[in-house]
Amino acid sequence: MVPTYDDVIVGGGHNGLVAALYLADAGRDVCVLERNETLGGATRSGERTVEGYVHDTYATNMNLFRGSAVYEDFGAELKEEGLSFATSSEPFATVFPDGTALRVYQDTDRTREELAAHSAGDAEGWETLRGEFGRFAETLAPLMGQALPSLAAGRTLVEAVRSEGPSGLVDLAQIPLSSTRELGEAYFETPEARALMACWGLHLDFGPDVSGGALFPFLESFSALEGGISVAEGGASAVPESLAVLVEARGGEVRTDAEVTAVETRDGAVTGVELVDGDRIQTAETVVANLTPTVLFGDLVEADAVPASFADRVDRYEYGPGTMMIHLALDERPDWAAGSDLREFAYVHVGPSVDTLAETYTDAQNGVIPAEPMLVVGQTTAVDESRTPDDGHVLWVQVRALPSEIEGDAAGEIDATDWADAADPVADRVIDALETYAPGLEDQIRERDVLSPADLEAGNPNLVGGDSVAGSHHFRQNFLWRPFPGWSRYATPVDGLYTCGAATWPGAGVNATSGCLCAERILSSPIEERALRTAESAVGTVARRVRRTLD
Repeated sequence: MVPTYDDVIVGGGHNGLVAALYLADAGRDVCVLERNETLGGATRSGERTVEGYVHDTYATNMNLFRGSAVYEDFGAELKEEGLSFATSSEPFATVFPDGTALRVYQDTDRTREELAAHSAGDAEGWETLRGEFGRFAETLAPLMGQALPSLAAGRTLVEAVRSEGPSGLVDLAQIPLSSTRELGEAYFETPEARALMACWGLHLDFGPDVSGGALFPFLESFSALEGGISVAEGGASAVPESLAVLVEARGGEVRTDAEVTAVETRDGAVTGVELVDGDRIQTAETVVANLTPTVLFGDLVEADAVPASFADRVDRYEYGPGTMMIHLALDERPDWAAGSDLREFAYVHVGPSVDTLAETYTDAQNGVIPAEPMLVVGQTTAVDESRTPDDGHVLWVQVRALPSEIEGDAAGEIDATDWADAADPVADRVIDALETYAPGLEDQIRERDVLSPADLEAGNPNLVGGDSVAGSHHFRQNFLWRPFPGWSRYATPVDGLYTCGAATWPGAGVNATSGCLCAERILSSPIEERALRTAESAVGTVARRVRRTLD
């Protein structure tokens, strides 16, 4: 007999589990299916180097999850299941080739003093931006946790206009709509301070000259100033594992090693899924796919199940450049040339200048391995000492940005054109770069583990081409256009088939928001559903008119 559930969730990443938790909490019978042996998607940890050394395989910064609605709603239960966070009061810094650095502390006065010692103009610009961040947090930031479009988002905008006035709101919106280069040039006088914030843009796919690229650096810089940077104690897997316990406590089922090979439909509605072993699972209500559009509609859903116009949008869905993850087991944390105090920071960015970041991004987009990729160095054991059983340390190095498919090498040193052969040479380049900023690091390495862009996709199909954020976040594919105009509220043309995850609003990061909002939509009233569908249709019409005007 084929088992039947109210809701079948495909993909046990944190957003899929969050959707399952809210649905199960509403009394629905849910089943989560995860293809891998372990839950978490891009929020996982494991022993990748020395036995007992726990590395966060992909995502590591848990600030967004700590501030999420799901943590507010279920935080007490999650803590009872062992989920806890370690927080660094020294969140991030950027090091420069001349042996200097700029530091941001979880301390407003100390950060201002750091910047003032470098440049009075930079300190003044930082303080101005901090004030703007306060305004943004009061007015527009709530939109980051609301469906777009939605009645709640409409109310937020109305209140923002009342608070700031139309001209004030337009003035405030100019900051997140800027590129990171524009933001830096508007508020800082030195190239170092401009790079300090621009490095955050490449955590996503915002090269310095991409409009709208300033939003994430603007939010992340001052959120870290206010709250530090947190990691999950014991490893990132603690997040999905604790969520799964809560789902099961409400009667839900969570299965691993359960790869879905087809989402089945009939007469325009979803009916269930088929697994790789041939088993079938039926749904009485919904299938929620924690998948990117190309994976879901390109691999799992029959082509004739959606209109041709929608299929065309799936084909046009864009991915950003690739990422490499390098995990190091060390005897000692890096001894940074810019100061031994940097060993205590959660993140150290290696991004010499805005121009270098721009060149790196352009190279990656053009299929060229950059000579100087931007490095996000996560000093995990500076934040969470429990990650190793001895006095050793783990280092989390994210290499941004790299080509998904290799056409050449900017430095003319690497001949390989596939990642199977290029991974180690690129990793060697990264270690050499780190050695110049932290002399002696290479001698401290006990073991290393390298995940190329191809490895990232093999481990998680959502990371197409090694794009660690599951799809470009440029304007045309963000906000109420994520993943497509008219389809930003988690529904699809197939009745009962919904999506969540990084490919849906509000995008990448361990924010738990899309899982929460997707579940809310499934559980919402028919009256609100009709209103929202009407709004989405209108948005799609406006978007088409704008495109025709621009063309």
